[in-house]
Amino acid sequence: MSVEKEQESGCECCHKTKERSEKEYKDLIHRLNRIEGQIRGIKGMVEKDVYCPEILIQVAAANAALNSFNKVLLANHIRTCVAKDIREGREETIDELVATLQKLMR
Repeated sequence: MSVEKEQESGCECCHKTKERSEKEYKDLIHRLNRIEGQIRGIKGMVEKDVYCPEILIQVAAANAALNSFNKVLLANHIRTCVAKDIREGREETIDELVATLQKLMR
């Protein structure tokens, strides 16, 4: 989006993007595909009236996979975006990181 378009819409910074390496992209997509498969499996278990504890165990596994995804994404974010912004003097990135961590820890 051009600067003119952003200014017209009243939004100057809410559409940040991140270019990822091919390796990082493939890893994240692979993790998400596995999580998506787990969720579909859980849905199938509910549809088949599987016993609750078995479903709960699968939900815990999906939660663990999502937490692992978050850890990888957060580490990559800190190593790239945050480090770059701090080197360039953008101290507000620290506040953004703190706010993100607070949301993740709810």
